[in-house]
Amino acid sequence: MYNPSHFDNSNDRAALLALVRAHPLGALVSHGPQGLDANHLPFEVDEAAGVLRAHVARANPLWQQVPASGGMAAMVIFRGQAGYISPNWYPSKHETHRQVPTWNYQVVHVHGQLTVMDQQRFVRGLVARLTREHEKRSKQPKPWMMGDAPADYIDQMLAAIVGIEVTLERLEGKFKLSQNKDERDRLGVVEGLAAVGEGGLAGVMRMG
Repeated sequence: MYNPSHFDNSNDRAALLALVRAHPLGALVSHGPQGLDANHLPFEVDEAAGVLRAHVARANPLWQQVPASGGMAAMVIFRGQAGYISPNWYPSKHETHRQVPTWNYQVVHVHGQLTVMDQQRFVRGLVARLTREHEKRSKQPKPWMMGDAPADYIDQMLAAIVGIEVTLERLEGKFKLSQNKDERDRLGVVEGLAAVGEGGLAGVMRMG
């Protein structure tokens, strides 16, 4: 992606992985027999092992396109906070009128090799961990667990999915947060976003 130096956050691996964990629904982009394809999947990050993990439906042709002898090049796109930026929020606009609309956003691209993990133990463990994590995030008073459903039903559901891994070979990060603007204009954007309820984006701009 086009990534000017003032927006490039690629060297801050910790910040990039933190964004992936906070916004785990990624777009897995691959190139198969029919051309480019994208699958939207919630991912688990295992930094120690250097991989992202997810699962796809067994009916999804993606996993069958991965060569049995090795992996397939893939990219996963994660998007963090994002929002429209009105020129009206720049104090300088009201003096010179030399501002235009734009979007601020955070994105991470993970480049790596996609491999298939079609083992029952792998899939069961992955689903259990993803369930625990996201039940916790959803603040359920009584989090759902795999044991809440009949064992034969869970076995049937697990048999219908296939595990995958994507190696964390190269990470690109673009955090476009008005770094190319004067400080007063940047603060004006923060105030404008907060005023229209875009507190998440305003918050990351304050921290940045």
